[in-house]
Amino acid sequence: MVTIKDIAKMANVSHTTVSRALNNSPLIKEPTKRKILELAEQLKYTPNVNAKSLVMQKSHTIGLFLTSISEGTSSSFLADTIKGVNSVIDQDYNLFIRGIDDYKDFSSINRQRFDGIILMSQSVQDNQFIYHVLQKEIPLVVLNREVEEEQVINILSNDEDGARKAVDYLLDCGHRDIAIIEGTPSFKSTQKRKEGYIKALVERDIPIKGAYSVQGNYDVESGYLAMEQLLELDKPPSAVFSSNDDMAIGAMKAIFAKGLMVPDDISVAGFDDIGFTQYTTPRLTTVKRPVEEISIYGAKKILSLVLGKEEKAEKIFAKTELVIRDSVKKI
Repeated sequence: MVTIKDIAKMANVSHTTVSRALNNSPLIKEPTKRKILELAEQLKYTPNVNAKSLVMQKSHTIGLFLTSISEGTSSSFLADTIKGVNSVIDQDYNLFIRGIDDYKDFSSINRQRFDGIILMSQSVQDNQFIYHVLQKEIPLVVLNREVEEEQVINILSNDEDGARKAVDYLLDCGHRDIAIIEGTPSFKSTQKRKEGYIKALVERDIPIKGAYSVQGNYDVESGYLAMEQLLELDKPPSAVFSSNDDMAIGAMKAIFAKGLMVPDDISVAGFDDIGFTQYTTPRLTTVKRPVEEISIYGAKKILSLVLGKEEKAEKIFAKTELVIRDSVKKI
């Protein structure tokens, strides 16, 4: 394996000069730099990242943490998050992905292991992790959930407003018996989407019926089971707002299993606008939440922090958008 010392010997310069040339230092004259870079290319020199890390006190690792990867996180949400972050994090960095619930304690999370951390936060239970990262002075960006820490860059979508848009649309279509399939109980998004649902009904003087609020867990199966509960009521709803698309797809499957039709018998609206929703039968009306865009923006911010650029702590809200398709009927 070719080393810096080998290049220095061939170029008849010190190894410090080679190191500076390879790192594009302005202290090296251009002809010397060009000569060294050409030699390095001819010899197929590759830098020793581990050795560089020890010298620079850098791990060249960005951590992407989620509340949980196995519990309550849909595959589409996880995929959009990773896709967004990975599209920005260049090959100079390793991307480390893990659920917070995999850790018994956070002693292994420190500056030596991580140059920066992106947290896709889904629960207030993540606050202990946030405090640990801040205490260790690791650059941090928090996505998806509003946090109280003022020194943190916080990027999220307005879930309450998005849910309100969906329920307003169901009301505009003439529906009055509107149920909600809620998400994972401990997740902040579950609470915000229910608040949007309730506010939309209250503004139109529609009574809130306890039987029309059914618990899910952000996966297809829980949506199916929740819809079965709603269909067993003496007066089933004419429309259902599902707190995410995976549960909406499960709900549609339960409706079809009962020999009923969407939207002729029951209308269904979802939340997230995962890629699959435009291929369901019927195509799902849903709220577009820009998870991938939020992740891209978060990755850009963490790289900026890692590189030492000044970034002010702020809350950035990404807009949700109602996507009208075929799963809601006007009555």
